[in-house]
Amino acid sequence: MTVLDKYLGGRQGTLGLLVLALLVLVVFPLVLDAFRLNMVGKYLTYAFVAVGLVLCWGYGGILSLGQGVFFGLGGYCMAMFLKLEASDPLSTKIQTTPGIPDFMDWNQITELPAMWQPFHSFGFTVAAVVGVPVVLAWVIGLALFKRRVGDVYFSIVTQAIALILTVLIVGQQGLTGGVNGITDLKTLLGWDIRTDQAKYLLYFANAGLLLGCIVLGKFILASKLGRLLLAMRDKEERVRFSGYDVSSFKVFVFCLAAAFSAIGGAMFTLQVGFMSPSFVGIVPSIEMVIFAAVGGRLSLLGAVYGTLLVNFGKTYFSESFPELWLYLMGGLFIVVVMYLPNGLAGVWAKHGPRLWAWRRARAAKAAALEVQP
Repeated sequence: MTVLDKYLGGRQGTLGLLVLALLVLVVFPLVLDAFRLNMVGKYLTYAFVAVGLVLCWGYGGILSLGQGVFFGLGGYCMAMFLKLEASDPLSTKIQTTPGIPDFMDWNQITELPAMWQPFHSFGFTVAAVVGVPVVLAWVIGLALFKRRVGDVYFSIVTQAIALILTVLIVGQQGLTGGVNGITDLKTLLGWDIRTDQAKYLLYFANAGLLLGCIVLGKFILASKLGRLLLAMRDKEERVRFSGYDVSSFKVFVFCLAAAFSAIGGAMFTLQVGFMSPSFVGIVPSIEMVIFAAVGGRLSLLGAVYGTLLVNFGKTYFSESFPELWLYLMGGLFIVVVMYLPNGLAGVWAKHGPRLWAWRRARAAKAAALEVQP
């Protein structure tokens, strides 16, 4: 077995990753128009959060119901840079104070706030997209895990943080755009991100980053750290008595999940063209957990398929059955919880080998018939 196979989950894991790469990099771009492909790109930004939850929840046993916080922070950091670029003095000359975002002018702010100043730099913005959410996750993790706060209590705290941040964003309208968020984003370093060509390129960048996160996740799970995460989830006290600092491992995987979520949020802002507090609160955070649960909370690839399935379902049901789609989505979740406890990955793990065996037997039989005189 090669090192590549080892860290990608062996032959089956490598094949699964290649199939997903073929689907998102070749099949979708070939069969979908620009509008639908952009929708799939938006769904894939949510998959970053689901992949992080597989590591954090599925393997680490840490159920965070506030991942929308990190998704939103990453998105807002990118949106601040894009908004400043779109708010040059020439484009905002009709404002009372040219050169600042329009929502600040509407709120009678006459000078760009200090917290916005560093976001003139793209390099700082890229660092902040990951750095700000990771620092927040580190503070939360250090405060809770060092005190052995876990299970349902940790989930409640993360929900509370999501609610607090939503209220803060909405309340600080002059700094954040309030309930409308940061909108009317046009260019990235002078490149118009609203064109179909730009959306295609952003889609491929988005898909490439997602595949990179999956590979990193597989590498971690195949290492000693991955085995420790599983042991912590099942027998935390035994791992602690073996001399390992359990809280540090928990902080690490929680920060890693936050970083993945933040990258997804930044790509969402680029792909869709806005960011608002509606992606930060409790409801989107719980939806993101559902994505991971539907795909299978122990499968990095399943998290992506679960995200695509749920969002395709939301789109199809809302377009075809506008008055019933919420009930249909609720029914889908009930079916998954009751009959597919391990998600789509569990179904494949149970029936996939049988399917492959049946196909091999059929191929062998066909080959035998061909050689008969």
